[in-house]
Amino acid sequence: MNFRSMFICLLAVCLIQGCAFISIPLSSRTLPLEEKVLEGEGRDKILLIDISGVISSEKKRSFADLDSGPDMVARVKEELTQAAEDDRIKAIILKINSPGGTVTASDIIYKEILKFKEKNKIFVTASLMDIAASGGYYIACAADTVVAHPTTVTGSIGVIALKFNVKGLLDKLGVLDDTVKAGDMKDILSPFRPMTDEERKIMQDIIDSLHRQFMDAVVQGRNELSLDEVKPLADGRVFTAKQALDYQLIDDIGYLDDAIEITKKETDIEEARIITYYRPSAYKNNIYSQTSFSVFNFGENDFLAYLPVRFMYLWNP
Repeated sequence: MNFRSMFICLLAVCLIQGCAFISIPLSSRTLPLEEKVLEGEGRDKILLIDISGVISSEKKRSFADLDSGPDMVARVKEELTQAAEDDRIKAIILKINSPGGTVTASDIIYKEILKFKEKNKIFVTASLMDIAASGGYYIACAADTVVAHPTTVTGSIGVIALKFNVKGLLDKLGVLDDTVKAGDMKDILSPFRPMTDEERKIMQDIIDSLHRQFMDAVVQGRNELSLDEVKPLADGRVFTAKQALDYQLIDDIGYLDDAIEITKKETDIEEARIITYYRPSAYKNNIYSQTSFSVFNFGENDFLAYLPVRFMYLWNP
């Protein structure tokens, strides 16, 4: 019996025994975004967009397996769309706290930010928190300036596709792979056998192509760096904030408050309200309030996000 079944059974027992009459919705409705002023005053606004956790287009599930709202890609798009309709918003700060995620989700958010900047002529700052690695850093490259917290871990410019080979274990258990396929490469990343040399080359070509795309994004975002200068830094390693500054992967080191002041200075704003968008069920009290998903809170859905095999801009130590 899974958790949801146990929850429903327990609720039924309570009702039968007359413990209480409880109204609990068995389906959730996603409410529209509302604006919340976090601090500051004035007519002008600076929008804070939170990019926390694994970057994916997979929807998260909440308590009792209920829908917890749009996925990260859809949410960021929704926030940018709403921001474009408000002429008081003069800048955006991306608060990034992520080890990365899928290649496609990272690239979509990156492209949406670039498109928003070009169309609306609004300054964008990336404020890097605990981790802004791989896909997290990829997205940061869309910003006009990048500020890392003194203890940030960033970089990890690379691509990974996870594959398990459990053939040895299955042989010990007497389990045989009896896959039926049409096309020699159809099960190219099957966990039930090792890859052939030809298959490995095919996969490596794909990985190399996605890696080049990542490096191109870095070169485009970091105007002072050439591709030849980026390549030695793009071996998947992570950097401290000081190292990233020395390598010109970021522009400054400071706290989120510093990122706000830098943004004001870059946009000639003296006073501004720092705002965020939230759904009424979410807690948003100050600039450090996050979404409900923690960067280190990996549950069953997050593990399953690796299956089937996906190409990942993800720091995977």
